[in-house]
Parts: sequence; C-alpha cells; structure tokens
Amino acid sequence: MDRNTVDWRGYIPAITTPFDQDGALSTAKIVELIEWLLAEGMHGIIVAGSTGEWFSLDRESRSQLFRTVGETVKSKIPAIAGCSDFNAKSVINNAMLAKETGFDGILVTPPPYMVPSPRELLNFYKEVNAASPLPICIYNWPPGTNVDMPVSLLTQLAELDKVVAIKQSTGNFRLFLDTFFALKDKVRVFGIPANEIGASLVMNHNADGLMGAAAVLGRDHPDFFNRLWEGKLDEALTLGAKDRRLMQDWFNHDYTAKFGSSAAVFKEALNVQGLPGGYPRKPLLPVLPEHREAICATLEALGKKLDHGSA
Repeated sequence: MDRNTVDWRGYIPAITTPFDQDGALSTAKIVELIEWLLAEGMHGIIVAGSTGEWFSLDRESRSQLFRTVGETVKSKIPAIAGCSDFNAKSVINNAMLAKETGFDGILVTPPPYMVPSPRELLNFYKEVNAASPLPICIYNWPPGTNVDMPVSLLTQLAELDKVVAIKQSTGNFRLFLDTFFALKDKVRVFGIPANEIGASLVMNHNADGLMGAAAVLGRDHPDFFNRLWEGKLDEALTLGAKDRRLMQDWFNHDYTAKFGSSAAVFKEALNVQGLPGGYPRKPLLPVLPEHREAICATLEALGKKLDHGSA
C-alpha cells in the first residue's frame, strides 16, 4: 500500500460524537449529523478521533458508533475510524471492528500519557501495521500525546506497508512543511492551512488536504478545496478566511481550545445552528454561557443563521 491505494483528499473532518445530557450515545443524532455532512459535500469523514472523544468510548459505544456510521455512509465518501488506544492490541481490536462495520481506513495516534520514545513508537506502529486489516493514517497530535513526532520517525513509519497517510497536526508549521516535502510522494500528508500558503501547496504541489475538525461551517470547508481544484483562487481564499476566523477566535496556536474542550466548543457551534451537536461526555463539560456567546458572535460574523432557541 501507498498513497495511491486510497482516494483520500480535500476536507475530511474529524466529527463530533453526539451524546445525550446523561452521557448516552445518541444514534439518532449520529444519523442526522452524518446525513447533514453528506449533504454539505464533505470529501470524507473521521469518527472517534480527538474531536470525537474516543477516550470516552467503551467497547459497546464504539461498536454502536461504528455500526451506525457505516450503515449511514454506505461507502458514499471515504470513512476513517479513529482507533487510537493505549496499546497495540487494543488499537488492533478497534481496527478489526472498523473493518467489520464498513470503514475504509484507520487513524492512530501514539499511545497517550506515557510519552513513548521514537524506538517504542516505531515498534508500536509496526505491531499495528502487521495486524491491521485496513490502510493506516498516522496521526501526530502533540496536545493529546505529549509527542511531536520528528520527520526522521515519520519517514520510518511511512515505510510500513499499510501506512498510506499522515495527519500532521503539529503546531510547528516548519515541521509540517518538512513532513510534507519529505513524504508527499510516498504517503498523503494532511494538515494544510486554509490560506495562501495552503492554496499554493494544493495548486503547485498537489497537496492532499486537511483533516479538519467538526465541519461546523458546512460546505464552506470542502468548497475551499473544490474552488482550488477549479482554479478559482480568490473564491477559495474567501472561504479559507472563514476557517481561519474559527481557529483565531476559538483556538490557541497549538490547536488547543481557548475555552472549554475542543469537543465542547464544536458541539456548541453545531447546537446553536440547530444541528445535532449534543453534549460532551463527562469528565468534559459543556461550555459556559459567556463562551456560548463568543461562539455565537463568531458564527454570526461569518454569516451563519443561528437557532436562538437551542439549548
């Protein structure tokens, strides 16, 4: 396998997982959310990623989530399952479930909390690679793992036969660029910014796209890439500026949220538009009222119609 094994490109959001107020998984809201994302023209989706609160999913709720998404997407767009966990055996079990429920690939971070060394990470991914039934996207996510994988390690990981992509979510843009130019001919490298630099990478270097978060602006996100592929740079940059406004208002340089958790922020952004965001699962909590007001202010500035009666 390599980058040509899969057709992943464009805007592929890591979506939220809707929970009810009591913490139960809401399959009805999952279906509603997926149907909305399909109608808004997403180029793919990722479930049970960081934004999807994978760390809150037990085996039963993960199975329910994967089955509901698989049955709803029905191969209309690429579906990638977040399979991160604390050890290779658990990741592999999640990957087996993803294959069984109709996913096209898996997304895997380094094991969180323990801060493995490069040697340990290489061994971890080798174990996952040997047993995974699906193509693998390596996910470099320093805020959640306390590891910012260097290009030297990512180059070794890109040689594993089932690794087809890297989601490079470092706050170090130089590291992203070094990763992209070192590995773009071997694997798909996601994480381009929705600005002039990102546009140049797409139009001049065939950059693959962005595995962004939550898609709360609907089709504005995938249309950034659609317009670039059509050669309409000015239109693309206008759309990209909306994505950057969200990041500026709600997030820090390293992609951590300025208030609450990222999952809570994005769920509230969906809820206030009358979309099925739901609640975060404890220990995460909904955003505070003043933060809800800030989220609404940003969305209204971007021309989004809000449902002021939403909870």
